[in-house]
Amino acid sequence: MKNKINYLAIIVFYAIAILCRYLTNKAGILDGIGNEYLKSILTGIGPTLGAVAVFFIFKIKPTMSIKGNYKNLTFPILMYWVFPIILISGVAYFTKGTIPWMIVLSILIYGLLEEIGWRGFLYQQLKELPLFTNILIVATLWFLWHLNFELTSSNLLFYGILILGSWGIGKVTDATNSLIAVSAFHSLNNFFPNLDNTKILILALLLTAWIIALVSRKRMQKNIG
Repeated sequence: MKNKINYLAIIVFYAIAILCRYLTNKAGILDGIGNEYLKSILTGIGPTLGAVAVFFIFKIKPTMSIKGNYKNLTFPILMYWVFPIILISGVAYFTKGTIPWMIVLSILIYGLLEEIGWRGFLYQQLKELPLFTNILIVATLWFLWHLNFELTSSNLLFYGILILGSWGIGKVTDATNSLIAVSAFHSLNNFFPNLDNTKILILALLLTAWIIALVSRKRMQKNIG
């Protein structure tokens, strides 16, 4: 039996997420923080605070975890966090002489903070709805949360990417139940704001490796079952 949708919890969650986003991105509340990595991470904290608040206020039990349905945390950490850090940093070292592991790590943490809210709470809370309706609502609220309301072609493209991303990350959510895994897929769009051939190749390698890992795991579970 599916759980009944708690619309009041969704409203409270989203109000907190939006308020935090406004304070961190528009009101300059983070201006006093000198560490740029920490500042960047904190701009995505709203969905996490909103989710934690409604979990506590409405006694909602989280259905996702860091480990998810993996036997232990080792594999998801190595595959979805360590692998992109090493790959992106390694390519950057050989092409530019830099090792941007802190940038990659901060992007992954930022993605985790968002996903605790979007997939860890909202997607789960809307499971009673038809899948497309769920995806459309999550993508729309996710888009509006960015507080960028200009009607430009780039924004429309971004909205389309969020719809596609909500579908894809939803698949990862259902397959792994792991916040580590979904945060990695979330971060694909943030690793490289501007693409070139090298960056496209890196993204293709990451996506291919992760999809193969998910498909292989599903087949193994099916054979065991």
